[in-house]
Formats: sequence, structure tokens, C-alpha cells
Amino acid sequence: MSKNYLAAFLLPCVLVVTACKHPAEESAPTPATGKDVVDTVAVHNAEVTDTLNLPARLLANPTDVVHIYPPLSGRVIALKVLPGQEVSKGQPIGTLQSSDAASARSDFEKAKIEAARADLQLQRGKELLQHEVMAQKDYDDLKALDDADHAELERTRQTLNNLGFSENDTSANLPLRSPISGVVLDVGTAPGKMQRSLDNATAIATIANIDSIWALGDLYPNDVGAVRRGQSVEIRVNGYPNEVRTGTIDNISDAVDPTTLTLKVRVVIPNPGHKFKPQMYATISVADLKRQAIVVPSTAVIRDGTKNYVFVSTPDHKYARRDVELGETHEKTVEVTHGLEDGEQVVATGAELLRQAGAQ
Repeated sequence: MSKNYLAAFLLPCVLVVTACKHPAEESAPTPATGKDVVDTVAVHNAEVTDTLNLPARLLANPTDVVHIYPPLSGRVIALKVLPGQEVSKGQPIGTLQSSDAASARSDFEKAKIEAARADLQLQRGKELLQHEVMAQKDYDDLKALDDADHAELERTRQTLNNLGFSENDTSANLPLRSPISGVVLDVGTAPGKMQRSLDNATAIATIANIDSIWALGDLYPNDVGAVRRGQSVEIRVNGYPNEVRTGTIDNISDAVDPTTLTLKVRVVIPNPGHKFKPQMYATISVADLKRQAIVVPSTAVIRDGTKNYVFVSTPDHKYARRDVELGETHEKTVEVTHGLEDGEQVVATGAELLRQAGAQ
């Protein structure tokens, strides 16, 4: 058979095969081992759930955070805590040496003397009143003075108690105690430093109860319709990627943060053992609306630069390349937004072999 005759015979056949191809579809040779390495699956519209991931940071509940300031001006002579240390309620965290403590004790001792003197005068006035030597009005004046002196005594006693002193204590050193049980977030001073009680800008220590902790996420206003109070969410904390905590949205702020231009979403999560620390980064995952989409196995998609394609089974039991547009990527699947139709057979295993065979 001549070469011209053979060419004339093959040309119509090539034209027929080309005319039957799907748009953006190219035939790929079947590998020699064919059925042993290539596996197809039928793709269908499936219900998928969009997940909205909010970047978040862990914070202690502000109502469970205590900043400890010195009640008196003085010098810190001892500091017994460090950041990250656990403390109990009433535990001493340091000692302050203050001359104001001596003044408070002096005021208390003077008030005790004045109250005792007023009691004696009132007792004498009572005896004189009984013998009609003193007028009732003069007795009433003594009674008023006695009441005033006892009120002053009570005030100075309360001042001592508020400062942490007992009535019989003679020391000028003031113990500083933790008002709550929690963890020390920060220490703002050191032994030997002077502290002022009124205009002190830095707390001696900051202590927080983190038995529960806030996850505070950033929500952009255009996503606000997908989030509501009481909605179930999942929280993943950086450093613990395999540990997922569940919770509900406790609050969504009413004002946009002027710095981040986001709304704050708050989720309260239990924190037994204080595993999660304030200022850790986290992610709040919110399940969004469900929708229909064609989903294929991740192994079916060939990513070639700016193009993505799959291989589909043709009626003549061959495989054709099909360009596709991809949507969301899930753990083991990928959404296809354009290029496939419901019910088509897509190569799930062996797509890479088909690509290599077509390149030869």
C-alpha cells in the first residue's frame, strides 16, 4: 500500500475522533497495566459544609484578673513570686517596709488612749448625774464625746486590718498577699524598689484565675451573618493541633475594633490543669451554611502550574483529560466548581500514571 493511500485513509478517522472530544478534553494513552493501576469513581453533587475559621487569642477573664498595688508607700524588701507561678488565696507574695505603717499604728494607739479616757469621764459623769451634781445636758455632751472617740478607735483599727496588720503587731513590715488563687501573669517590681500607693503606674504583680479561659476571635463584618450567639464551634490552640475543644459562642461584640476592623467573638472554654495560657494563639472554627457541590478525591486532581485537570472515563473505555476549576479543599477531597457533571466517572487512582503516559 502506498504512503499517499495510507495518509488518505487515516485523515478522516482522525477528524472523526477529534470532533467527538469534550471541550478542554484530550485523550490519554492507557498504561500497559491498565486495570491494575487505574481506578475510577462516579462523582455526584454532595452536601458540603463551609467552615469559617476565625483567628483567635486566649485571654483570661478580666473579672478574674487582679493587679496588686501597695496599700502604702514604701520599699519592697522581699518578692516571693515569679511569672507563671501558681499561688493560693492569702499566700504571701512579698513584703513592703513602710513608714506609713508606723503612722497607722501610732494613730491606733492614740485612739485607744482617747477612747479609754472618754470612758472614764463618762463613768464619772454618770455618778455625778445620779447625785444630781451634773446637769443632764453636760452628761449628754460627755456621752457624745465618748461615742466619737470610740468611732475614731474603730476607724484606726479598720485601717490596720485593711493593711494586713493585727492590733498587737509592732512590725513596720507589711506582708503583701494574693487576694485570689491563680497564676502570676506578670511581676512589675523587684526587691529594693520604692513603691507609691497613689500614683504607682505599675502593679507589684498581676494574678489571674484561669480555671476557665476566653478564646477571643476576630470576625470580619462581611461574615457576621454566618455567626450567632449560642452557635457550636470548635477551638484549636496552637501547640496542641490534635486537641479539639468544643464550645458555644458566648458573645459577639457590638462595636468594630478600630485597629483590626473586626468584631470580637468570645468563647469560654474550661481549662483544667491550666494547660492553655493567656496570649496563646488559637483558631475558632464555625460551621457555616450547607450547600451542594461536586466533590472528587484529592488524588484525582493533577495540578499543573496555573491549570488543574482530571481524567474522565469515555464511552470507548479510554481516559480523557478534562480541565477543571477547583473550589474548597477538604482533608481528602476537593470541590470542583466547573468542568465536571453529575455522574461522570473520574480516575481516582492512577491519574499521575495517565499524565506521565500522555507526556511520553
